[in-house]
Amino acid sequence: MVETRPVPGSRARTRGPTVRAVAAGSVGNLVEWYEFGVYGFLATVLADRFFAPAGDGGAGALVRTYASFALAFFFRPLGAWVFGRLGDRFGRRPVLVGVVALMSGATALIGALPTYGTVGALAPWLLTSLRIVQGLAAGGEFGGAVALLTELAPPGRRGLYGAWQSFTVALGLLAGAGVTAVTATVLTGAQLSAWGWRLPFLLALPLGLVALWLRAGPATEPPAAERGAGPREPAVRLGWRAPALAAARVMGWSAAGYTFLVVLPSYLQLALHADLRHALLAAVPANAGFAAAILPAGLLSDRVGRRPVLLAGAVLVVVTALPLLRLLQDPGVPGTAKGWALAAAGAVVGLMAGPGPALLAEMFPKRVRWTGLGLAYALSNALFSGCAGLVVTEAVRRTGNPDVPAFYAAAACAVSAVALMGRSREEVSRSCW
Repeated sequence: MVETRPVPGSRARTRGPTVRAVAAGSVGNLVEWYEFGVYGFLATVLADRFFAPAGDGGAGALVRTYASFALAFFFRPLGAWVFGRLGDRFGRRPVLVGVVALMSGATALIGALPTYGTVGALAPWLLTSLRIVQGLAAGGEFGGAVALLTELAPPGRRGLYGAWQSFTVALGLLAGAGVTAVTATVLTGAQLSAWGWRLPFLLALPLGLVALWLRAGPATEPPAAERGAGPREPAVRLGWRAPALAAARVMGWSAAGYTFLVVLPSYLQLALHADLRHALLAAVPANAGFAAAILPAGLLSDRVGRRPVLLAGAVLVVVTALPLLRLLQDPGVPGTAKGWALAAAGAVVGLMAGPGPALLAEMFPKRVRWTGLGLAYALSNALFSGCAGLVVTEAVRRTGNPDVPAFYAAAACAVSAVALMGRSREEVSRSCW
């Protein structure tokens, strides 16, 4: 890939983006993944409140809850296409403001929804409708945030600056895990089920207001020449090969990330019969390890390349997924050892999440960058993140095999490893920057 040279006479560009620019580009991901994490962590409670007519939520209600979760992911490619086209054509700032407003507003409204006991069968439809809005907004968020961060990054630092997007994803998941665990610890089980589950969702409103304030400034719009609006660049068609290859390269990141970072609490409750508090607490070390590995992985990719770091993470998941699950299943293993194992699993996912954004950005030319990378990421997430809870829960329920999550994550990472070892002709010849 051709590195971008600093614009002569541009001191600000040589120094890279300001703190506010980095925060503005990545804060939307924190809001987005905070909510997606809260939904996943509270899946068993939401199943009881929205998808169990008699209030006796079990595996069947949990499957329906994850079906609603997955449906939102299938709207992400549409959001990536619509908002990506707008962002590539009209600029980053207005579209980034719009998507974070949609996401935070829909999340807060979930916290105010009536439950099945109040409005009957209308309740799951209301919840699912808001999830669709979130899916559309989330589809536009990733591409815009990554395009902004990588286009503003100093030469030789796209991996590190792109990793900030993944880092705020980790912070969002960690915040979701922490807030949900504290809520479940402070309140009784009856209080959590009756009204306490609303609190983590309502917290998205002040988070969204902070995100809107950060994005309202000019820091969220790179110069026109840097976003591909220069008159010398020829017209570009997106096609389907590059998005398909990009989606294959990050599908392992999507599948392993959701399996070990979001679906884990529900899996522990369903398959290993853990109580809600202990299951939620288990998500904290996993997401902490994930967060700790992301920025170092992005920085490492600036030195050795994106694909080697991503490939290392994918291979490690293939090798360690089953032993990790067997360790969690063993009642004789101390809780401390399990916590460290979960942190290590999160760190392995972080190896893929760190260089992933920059790798995607570098696969697409400027005029279609937001659309292309957003679409690839959204497709990968729709198929392998959004469906993770549904596939894992239903497969465990039908087969009784507690090793299903390991097989799911390892299979996806194996495909990613193969895709990462190949290189398309377009990727070799194209000058993206």
